[in-house]
Amino acid sequence: MSTPAHRPARELLLKEYRGVLSTHSKSMPGYPFGSVVPYCLDAQGWPLLLISRIAQHTHNLKQDAKCSLLVGERDAEDVQAVGRLTLLAQARKLDEASAIAAAAERYYRYFPEAAGYHQAHDFDFWVLEPVRHRYIGGFGAIHWLDDVTLANPFAGSVEARMIEHMNSDHASAIAHYVALNPLPVTPPAALVGIDSEGMHLRIGQALHWLPFGQTCNNPTQVREALVLPTRAEQWPTYETPAG
Repeated sequence: MSTPAHRPARELLLKEYRGVLSTHSKSMPGYPFGSVVPYCLDAQGWPLLLISRIAQHTHNLKQDAKCSLLVGERDAEDVQAVGRLTLLAQARKLDEASAIAAAAERYYRYFPEAAGYHQAHDFDFWVLEPVRHRYIGGFGAIHWLDDVTLANPFAGSVEARMIEHMNSDHASAIAHYVALNPLPVTPPAALVGIDSEGMHLRIGQALHWLPFGQTCNNPTQVREALVLPTRAEQWPTYETPAG
C-alpha cells in the first residue's frame, strides 16, 4: 500500500548514491560494522554495490547476509530535520555472467572510475534485496514502509538508447536542465540513467537526480518529460497522480 511517505523515501534512494552499509561483524561478534559505500539502483530499483573481496563488510556478508543501508540527505545543516532512510536487506553477490554484465554496464555509467577497480582488483557486484524500510522525514514523521522501491521499466537497451541519443544529439537540452537547477555548470553534464520518475546526471565526479514532472511508464512519456523542461523557465513540479 502506497502512502505519502513512499515517494520521498524512494527519492532518497534515487538521488543520494552513497550510504552507510551496516553488517554483522565477523571479527567482533555481536557488534555492528558500518562502512560508507557508493551505489546506484539496479533494474529492480535495488541498491547495487561493487565491493572488494578483502573488505571487512564482504567477509561479514558472507557470514551473514542480513544488513542495512542508511541513506540521508547530503549537506544537511540539521540532520534531524531532514529525510533519512534505513533499508533493511538481504545482500546477494551476483554470480551469473549475464547478471554481472548488466550490473557492470549500469554501474560504470554512474561510476566510470570503478571499471579499473573491478579489473585490477578482486571486486564483486552485490545487490541489496529490500526486506523493509524505516523512513524518517523530519521531527515526528516516522514510518515503517514496505514496497518502497520501483522496478525501472527502461533498464537495459531502451534506457541505453535514450541515454546515448540525449548525450549525442541534445547536449544543449541537458545544459538547460542544469541551468534550471542549483547544479554546477562545469564540467558539462552527461546523462547516465533514466527511471520512471526522473533522470540521473553526472557532472564531473558528482551525480545528481532530477525528477520528472510526472511518472513515466513508456518511452513516449519519457520523451515528453525530457522536452517539457526545455520550454520552461523553471523545473517542472512533480504532479501527484490522481487517486
